[in-house]
Amino acid sequence: MVQFTETYLYDPNLLLKLDFHRSPAKFQPFISAASPGESWLKVRPLKDTDYDRGFLQLLSQLTHVGNVNRTQFLTRFSQMKASGDYFVTVIEDTRKGEIIGAASLVIERKFIHNCSVRGRLEDVVVNDTYRGKQLGKLIVVTVSLLAEELGCYKMSLDCKDKLIKFYESLGYVLIPGNSNSMTIRYDEAPQTTLKRNVTSTHGGGDNSCQTVSLDFAS
Repeated sequence: MVQFTETYLYDPNLLLKLDFHRSPAKFQPFISAASPGESWLKVRPLKDTDYDRGFLQLLSQLTHVGNVNRTQFLTRFSQMKASGDYFVTVIEDTRKGEIIGAASLVIERKFIHNCSVRGRLEDVVVNDTYRGKQLGKLIVVTVSLLAEELGCYKMSLDCKDKLIKFYESLGYVLIPGNSNSMTIRYDEAPQTTLKRNVTSTHGGGDNSCQTVSLDFAS
């Protein structure tokens, strides 16, 4: 019989080192990456076989994914693993073999702060049908604690105005005087100016975007 091996994006033992009591997040009841509240839930690194567990379909609930085939998925997975700077973490419903939550920690290597590293939280999504199980909070706290475990001096993210209170409850704070998010999009029609998402710390509407940070150095 041919046995197929699965490859983790990063060492799953890293998740066992995380102390969820260090987070200001309030879990009722208490849960963690090691004990996510249900025997059929598993928090783990992304695997190269998660193409068949609906990982990309889950991401499509967050944003446009495109028609990514298996070869493209495996190529990108191998590139991320080889770099050592990508920590895509997922929650699996093992009853169905389906990915129902995900978040990405991306490590930026710096010259500043004594050649330290900074973390960025990206692509946070939880399947809507699993609301009420604290999974959004769980996946964010997991990757935030992972960033600290990996030696990041801070963790940053961009979020919509309506999510600021949620992230503040997990220890993130708006950056004083630097709460605007600006981007240049290369996948849209050419623009003559930078696309500015928000003009004040209070923003306006669901599409405005704020930068919040979790500082491990202070």
